[in-house]
Amino acid sequence: MSSSPSLSAVTEVNFDGLVGPTHNYAGLSYGNLASMSHRGAVSNPRRAALQGLAKMKTLADLGVPQAVLPPHDRPAIAALRAFGFSGKNDAAVLAAAAKHAPALLGAASSASAMWVANAATVTPSSDAADGRVHFTPANLTSKLHRSFEPAQTARTLRAIFADSDLFAHHEPVPGSHLFGDEGAANHTRLAPSAAHRGLHVYVYGHQALAHPAGQPRLRFPSRQAIEASEAVARAHGLPAAQAVFIPQSAAAINAGVFHNDVIAVGNDDVLLYHENAYTRTPQVIASLRSAYAALHPGHTLKALRVPARRVSLADAVRSYLFNSQLVTLAPGRMALIAPADCAEIPSVRAYVDDLIADPANPISEVRFLDLRESMRNGGGPACLRLRVTLNAAERASLPAGVWINDSTYPRLVAWVKKHYRDKLSPADLADPALLAESRRALAELTRLLGVGDIYPFQLA
Repeated sequence: MSSSPSLSAVTEVNFDGLVGPTHNYAGLSYGNLASMSHRGAVSNPRRAALQGLAKMKTLADLGVPQAVLPPHDRPAIAALRAFGFSGKNDAAVLAAAAKHAPALLGAASSASAMWVANAATVTPSSDAADGRVHFTPANLTSKLHRSFEPAQTARTLRAIFADSDLFAHHEPVPGSHLFGDEGAANHTRLAPSAAHRGLHVYVYGHQALAHPAGQPRLRFPSRQAIEASEAVARAHGLPAAQAVFIPQSAAAINAGVFHNDVIAVGNDDVLLYHENAYTRTPQVIASLRSAYAALHPGHTLKALRVPARRVSLADAVRSYLFNSQLVTLAPGRMALIAPADCAEIPSVRAYVDDLIADPANPISEVRFLDLRESMRNGGGPACLRLRVTLNAAERASLPAGVWINDSTYPRLVAWVKKHYRDKLSPADLADPALLAESRRALAELTRLLGVGDIYPFQLA
């Protein structure tokens, strides 16, 4: 195991997914109410990408380490070929799919990889048995359009986190859709600070190997199996005392809470959660407090309960209050990075105002950000970022171009304005020019980020 870094050298880095050129509203995600309700609407990929970049720059300006993960190649021609479409070139494959299976083309064109909270589950080197940072790409088996992502996610993560002495990369959890793994969207790490050992909280919706009679009655399908979470924890060498597995509330799933990060958010020693987030929530919180105290004697978990009488489940889903980010600005001082929708729903705005005015918790300010393009597809601030805790040596090993700062940000903004369309309808996904435009953009992006040849396509 590598020697331990000084506490001040360890920080959490937000890696945000850069919105891809095919960002569109195909309504592919059953159970995600925002995705379902905006199906067929005209999107604005350029505005979506610029909104995402503006969020990244806001975090960087607040002093929060911020980096970027590139989009995936879309439409996913390899997936279309696997479904039997062929032709003399990729444009011919695209045309055949558009003619005979437009719904399949819509799935293959999704820019959902922008929501990198689902990209992987990450264990910091301070928690893993071998002293390396561990990554397991999510298998995303519950949705066809997202099941195309793991291979590219793995290539991207291996390119950025390339030093095998510092980073360990695992294969996605195998199995059918029953063993679904949705990554960090159902995982939270709690600790006095990023530098301390963490209590890893894995939230699941079903037990894949249980008898069907023992499964919860659900309007929408559960996407996370406890067996998948347990497999990730084992593969990462996480000690048993640092792993807790808790069931998601069926009522929350039925209300449109498809991931835990739509109903709870944690940061350092704070967990902000809705009272209907978990099955038997009071007992769950008591068990978390106990596990946290055992891991960190003398420290107390600050579990902040949001009552349903203040914010209903419907308003929580509509506003994405819990899909906000909690970020540490200084020891004992945090900010809530919330979607602008939270400021527009009276019950949520009133609760946020009371939250930041309360001196009993460290959340002292809120930033409302315009992420409407992403929000209409069902992804808020927390969906757009993968949290990776790194020490100084691990950070120094990364390509310089992935960091968001005063030099890289304007270059990425210019890149988006050069390559992205300002409107896109589902019918436009059949345009072979869009495929060519997207690939030229991604080829240029790899040079800007310095991540090497991560895409399987060859430019004509």
